[in-house]
This record gives sequence, C-alpha cells and structure tokens, in this order.
Amino acid sequence: MDVLLTGGAGYIGSHIAVELLQSGYNVIIADNYSNSSPDTIGAIERIAGKRLTAYELDVSDAAAVDMIFKKSRPEAVIHLAGFKAVGESVAKPLMYYRNNLDCTLSLLEAMVNNNVTRFIFSSSATVYGSVSPPPYSEDMETGRCSNPYGSTKHMIEQIVTDTAVGGVISAVILRYFNPVGSHKSGLIGESPRGIPNNLMPYILQVAAGKLPELNVFGDDYPTGDGTGVRDYIHVSDLARGHVDALKYCDCHTGAEIFNLGTGVGYSVLEMVNAFEKVNNIKIPFKIAPRRPGDLAETYADVSKAEKLMGWKAVNTLEDMCRDAYTFLTALKG
Repeated sequence: MDVLLTGGAGYIGSHIAVELLQSGYNVIIADNYSNSSPDTIGAIERIAGKRLTAYELDVSDAAAVDMIFKKSRPEAVIHLAGFKAVGESVAKPLMYYRNNLDCTLSLLEAMVNNNVTRFIFSSSATVYGSVSPPPYSEDMETGRCSNPYGSTKHMIEQIVTDTAVGGVISAVILRYFNPVGSHKSGLIGESPRGIPNNLMPYILQVAAGKLPELNVFGDDYPTGDGTGVRDYIHVSDLARGHVDALKYCDCHTGAEIFNLGTGVGYSVLEMVNAFEKVNNIKIPFKIAPRRPGDLAETYADVSKAEKLMGWKAVNTLEDMCRDAYTFLTALKG
C-alpha cells in the first residue's frame, strides 16, 4: 500500500515513516519543513534501508495536495501536518485555526475527489481538557480545551467523524499523550527550535549545556512529589500504533478513536531522576511558579487500543530516557 504521510519529516512523522517502511508500506511524505529538515528524509531511508518519495509543499494548498494524489496515487493518508505550539496558538489563534483546519480540509477533499478512503488523524489528549479526572477514556466528554491548538484538534475530530459517518472514508483518530525518546539508532529524534515547552527536550538542552537548569513549574500539586504527572510514551511505540491503525482501517468502516499512551503517569521529578540514573548525568533544576492551564496529572486508559487493535506500548521510562540521550549525543558527535 502507498501511504501519504503529511508532516512526515517532523519528530513523530519521521518515526512513523520508519515503521511504515519496515512494515512493507511505500511512503509518500508531504512537508514544508517549517518545523523540520529535509535532511531527515535521508536518515529515515538509512534506518529503513528503503527509499521513499518526498514532496516539499504546504498541505493547506489544496491544488498542491491534489497534485500529489494525481501523481503518486496514495491509497491511505496519515495526517500530522499542522501547527502545534500551545503558547503560540494562544498568541496567534487565527493563524492556528486557518492553517490546521485548511490542511485537513484540503486533504479530505482530495481524498474524496480521488477515491481514497483510509484516513488516520493525529489528535491529542489536549481535547479532554479539565472536565473529567484521569485516566482518560475515549468515551469521555471532550471539547473544553484550554487553548486554540487543542480546539483545532477537537474541531478536526468532528470534521473527520462527520465525513466518516457519511460513508465517504474509514477513519481512525489517535489521541497522543506525551511522546518522548528517539529511534534507537540515534539518527532521528526531537530537536525543537528555541526554548522547548515540553519536558524531555528541555532536559536534553540542559544536558547539552544549552540551558543552565531545568525549570520545574510547580511543586505543590496534589501528586506524590508535588510535581505534575504525565503519561509519557516512547515515540517508536506511538509510531507503531499508526501501522496498527492502518490495518484496523482495512477491515472497519466509520470512525474510531484510540488513546495512545502507556496508562501510567510519571512526575517531572521521576522523569528527571530516571534520566540521571540511566545516562549518568546530572540535571540541575529549580522550582518555578505553576504555568496557567497546567493540570496536576493526565494519563490514559489504553485498554481500547489493546482490545481492538492489539496495540500496546512496550518501552519503559528508562528506554525513553536512554534513547533520547542517544540522539542528543549523536547530534553533538
């Protein structure tokens, strides 16, 4: 099967591309490299030992997207392309609504026009908001998002579901929790620009000496050690979930939603301690005030993905920390 992977040169997309190639799929990447690098394409091919097709374009450009469908004739779409910085979405909400919705609409219209029916959408646990307590299950209320980024994910979920209910496509919506780590080869991984918003890339920049210390935002949450708890999942486990989602699409109609996480929450300090122990490196930190909108803890109920897709995460917290540092040392080398 030929699979169109939008945003395929990014952190998560590159790992999905590797899993697809190693599982026998042909991969067509569409990426404008606004938050990634064309060099990643070569790294993907080196890991997988296979070639792929890559187009440099903006997925919000409907004519350019339709050109891909006419020229490469994909049989399925995995959609990751879009803006994803929470803080930036608050500062520039219209930019986020315009880009993220336009990217999805141009893809779905091209699929309909070219008789492509399989669609996997990269959503987020952000859609759960603060309405219900964890663990989050797929049937919980969603939509009370705390930022425009999350709202775009929620809106797109509705668009995809409505399209699938109409019998036009078969869709799987994957709600990511907190992807961390890197491919075990060290050839691809997370390398955000500027000061990171997420914990692991922040730790890595401290480990690399680019930042003097880690800011721990709040130590007075009602958790075991007072710091925020999150469900961290190895990016390679997350990527493997997309291969299983494609297989699920092959024999099911309509739209289905799955959480992709481990079902276990770890605190900020537990992550720091695990990183220090596994990599034998000290991560200095200081306690800073809570950030507005941060929740005390979030983690997934992942039983549905295991029951219906046969998927579950297999990498440990130590694996995540070790592989993330492997990528960092490869970059430094």
